[in-house]
Amino acid sequence: MRKRRKARELALQRLYAHEVSGNTVGKVLDELSESFNGDPDIEAFGRALLRKSIENKESLDSDIEALIKNWDFNRIALVDRLILRMAECEMLFFDEIPPKVTINEAIELAKMYSTAKSGRFINGILDSLLKKIKKENRLAKTGRGLMDTTPAPSEPEKAAN
Repeated sequence: MRKRRKARELALQRLYAHEVSGNTVGKVLDELSESFNGDPDIEAFGRALLRKSIENKESLDSDIEALIKNWDFNRIALVDRLILRMAECEMLFFDEIPPKVTINEAIELAKMYSTAKSGRFINGILDSLLKKIKKENRLAKTGRGLMDTTPAPSEPEKAAN
């Protein structure tokens, strides 16, 4: 199992505990630290993902809610909402992780922790979210392989399709 995946799993579990229990961010972070086996890089990633997901909850959820047509955001399964929140957080605040990796990891989390249909749902929402973030120039990825280098079609190409 990849180390970052384990960090994402632990962050998801603690984010769920935070939502359900209402524990403070500090307590949730302390509980997360107890779950790592001495790998400081992965612990740092898990802690940062959890902290930023909690600190930016309102804006992350607002972005996601704006993409969901004809559906009440609060009716989406809690685990799915948390996976979406963490994935958007990763896209926006973790410059070194390619968006496609983030989406794939979110789909895998959904398959492990949610319903049979959650993977497809998560994929669709995150794909739309990535397009929205790119369009708004909020995606700050740097380095080789981190940005989609496919040129956007020109207006005549769009009309031809």
